[in-house]
Amino acid sequence: MPAPRLKVVVTRHLPEAVETRMSELFDVQLNDEDRKMSRDDLVAAMKSADVLVPCVTDQIDAGMLGQAGERLKLIANYGAGVDHIDVATARQRGVLVTNTPGVMTDDTADMTMAMILGVLRRVPEGQAVMQTGTWQGWAPTAFMGGRIAGKRLGILGMGRIGQAVARRAAAFGMQVHYHNRRRVHADIEAALGATYWESLDQMLARMDVISVNCPHTPSTFHLINARRLKLMKPSAVIVNTSRGEVIDENALTRMLRAGDIAGAGLDVFERGHDVNPRLRELDNVILLPHMGSATLEGRIEMGEKVLINIKTFADGHRPPDLVLPSMH
Repeated sequence: MPAPRLKVVVTRHLPEAVETRMSELFDVQLNDEDRKMSRDDLVAAMKSADVLVPCVTDQIDAGMLGQAGERLKLIANYGAGVDHIDVATARQRGVLVTNTPGVMTDDTADMTMAMILGVLRRVPEGQAVMQTGTWQGWAPTAFMGGRIAGKRLGILGMGRIGQAVARRAAAFGMQVHYHNRRRVHADIEAALGATYWESLDQMLARMDVISVNCPHTPSTFHLINARRLKLMKPSAVIVNTSRGEVIDENALTRMLRAGDIAGAGLDVFERGHDVNPRLRELDNVILLPHMGSATLEGRIEMGEKVLINIKTFADGHRPPDLVLPSMH
């Protein structure tokens, strides 16, 4: 007799190709309505499943894991970041956690550049004028933004995505600077033409553009706080395609409203989809609904990584993208 198929619960609607392949391989419960699961729904799913496939919108804490029972053996996260999962508690309970690293590097870096260009060149303001029908025609001093070439870009977090942003920025003629927990290898620095700053404060004070590309961990929560935002030049802009919690959103909003910072591009927010309404009133801010990795190609590749992690686990082997508490 063949071994019974693993019971897999998927918390959100995934690309059709991924769901089809998952259904072929496992006993799958899909979320066709794409309705965000409540805490109780997630606990019930963990009780009934061998494998849970959550994503960034699903908070899985120690209390929920404590109610999960004995059946759950793997949380195969659909996404690279795992700060919404209590990895240490999961491992203590014998539950493995996997993620999908490296898939959205280029897509997120592309969106970072799009936001840098959009804020510096005032794209949303131009679009708004066209959509309201109030454009009076070309004028020499209308919608003047800043030239990209020659601007100093300070990258906060020089991992895969930070390095991909650096390569793109260099192609636009920007000067690349970075702050990282650890200095990257000299060969990488040389290839990117990147200047390392040991002091985040000193880097912030000298940059024209700041790009936040670090993960959200306890040590990066409000890393860009009110004090550090005040160090930035009034002509500088900040872009965040990483995690909203890294920036003190209320402090940023106050400074943008006061004109103490020239602009911002935000794809992520401190309280998930609960965006500070005062940010929406500003015309020097681009707000996007966490679209950084939203390409069809990227989402399918994420799904393929999830499938490989589950299949490898089902075959009795260590999943390739196993997350260890020490990594988090």
